[in-house]
Amino acid sequence: MNESRRKSPPMFLLQLSSCTPPLRALPSFCWTRSRSNAASSHLPYYLPTPPHPWPPPPISRRGLPPRPVLGVRTAPPVSISAAFPLGGSCSSFHTSAGSMEFPGQDPPRKRIRSEEQRRGSGPPPRGPAGGRNQESSRDQCAGLDLRGSRTPPPKTYPSAGGLVGGQRSGVGPAGPWRHRVLQRYWETCSSEPPPLGGSTAFHFTVMSYNILSQQLLEDNAFLYRHCPPAVLSWDHRLPNLLSEIQHLHPDVLCLQEVQEDHYDNQIKAALQALGYRCEYKKRTGQKPDGCAVAFKASRFHLLSSNPVEFFRAGDPLLDRDNVGLVVLLQPADGRSGSPPICVANTHLLYNPKRGDIKLTQLAILLAEVQRLSRLPDGSACPVLLCGDFNSAPWSPLYTFLTRGCLEYQGMQIGMVSGQEPSPRGQRFLPLPLWPPSLGISHRCRYEAASSEAICDLAVEDPGGGSIPESGLKRVRTGTRDRSGGSRIEHGLKLRSSYRHLQPDGRPEITTFHSRTALTVDYILYSPVFTDATPPRPSGRGLQLMGRLSLVGQEELEEVNGLPNQYLSSDHLPLLARFRLLH
Repeated sequence: MNESRRKSPPMFLLQLSSCTPPLRALPSFCWTRSRSNAASSHLPYYLPTPPHPWPPPPISRRGLPPRPVLGVRTAPPVSISAAFPLGGSCSSFHTSAGSMEFPGQDPPRKRIRSEEQRRGSGPPPRGPAGGRNQESSRDQCAGLDLRGSRTPPPKTYPSAGGLVGGQRSGVGPAGPWRHRVLQRYWETCSSEPPPLGGSTAFHFTVMSYNILSQQLLEDNAFLYRHCPPAVLSWDHRLPNLLSEIQHLHPDVLCLQEVQEDHYDNQIKAALQALGYRCEYKKRTGQKPDGCAVAFKASRFHLLSSNPVEFFRAGDPLLDRDNVGLVVLLQPADGRSGSPPICVANTHLLYNPKRGDIKLTQLAILLAEVQRLSRLPDGSACPVLLCGDFNSAPWSPLYTFLTRGCLEYQGMQIGMVSGQEPSPRGQRFLPLPLWPPSLGISHRCRYEAASSEAICDLAVEDPGGGSIPESGLKRVRTGTRDRSGGSRIEHGLKLRSSYRHLQPDGRPEITTFHSRTALTVDYILYSPVFTDATPPRPSGRGLQLMGRLSLVGQEELEEVNGLPNQYLSSDHLPLLARFRLLH
């Protein structure tokens, strides 16, 4: 029996490892030096791969393809081993996702019409029976290419995961069939100052990705009416998501909306096969999903993992089941004195009309981050705050995160997140914002009657973390003002990895479905600043080296929104590269 299992790995792994195009043919990115006179540059550099045959070749037992080159570090090829069992419906996964809409037949052939024909009456020719909806969607996606868009389509090779633009055509009696995929570029950032002469550096990448829980997708199907049903199935989506993670191969991976059964049976095992160690926190109550943090075991050591729950029984302000997860990671760079990195991942409440709940959830998370990031010598280690905050750039909640303070007196609850441009008939934020019984001051730090109460507030700490003596002293004296009037603040100095505006001034988009197109996902980090005023570059911290560009609403409309055939979430992944200075 054991010998038979070794010879026949789970079908899911065989199909994932086959990496059948077009979804698996991601080109390798190359990072180049930025121009010396520019703060950042859009560099669409990649290593092209030859076109793939149609239909896809049969599934083989080959290993996963080589991963791309990241900076100065080359990642070796990886094969997912079949040495571990996978539960769930693993045997039904497809890698030939490009042909799932038309099983057993060639894709529909699309006719390219002349300008006079396009102006004529009547609908365009449709594909074979059973594929009309898909063909209509494909026509919308390719419309700008065929009608003559602002710029001619780039001459690139087909790619998967929606990272580099391209087209593929199949020649037939009715002409070629074409489609578009999303173009994203690597931006090299040089706005940060260079490290001091004696500084040492550790480079790593961070990815934040809301992968869209399958149960939430099905419960909110009205948001995805623009999608062909085939691209919404979990059998189609999971190989896309895992392939995207594998090709971007971040050192630290923060995932939101990770469904518990999928994590236990499929996602965790696949990530472990790629060299990740995984930590997970499910939402409270009967919610199906949660947050996960994965990191390369070869690059980091786990110091502590600290799940954070926002739910408080009997408190209407905190009766929601959102959670966070905070981990302390020690770089495995072999250097002595490297500070740990505090990585926090969360998914705040969606409801645009409950900004009071969002701010209170954020205060609980920041209190835990500030506790864990404080080092024994009194200094703070660098912080990465990732996740889906369900708040727009430059909203009051975003301002609170990036500026460290917020005056909220007279602010409407519906204005906090910026999801609705002009909410009406809303209540105002109360004074104080959260009750003293929460045990958190207006500076977003823990304060309670005893150290036991502090430990029991929100955090499950299997590592046995303790409260710093300075915090206990404040508890004993009771001299700290908890209310802060109408002002809340935090001591973290955070900056966004993205600019939130494209070079032409259009807003960047991280989530897109039938009801919204907005930025709600962020990677916030601690820049290389000291406590001096004005801040100046020095000492330990994080330096932003580059990021994977985002796109605007128009580009997403051209590929029929999210999810689509190649991108299997209603969010785009964020990827940033940092240098740790110490």
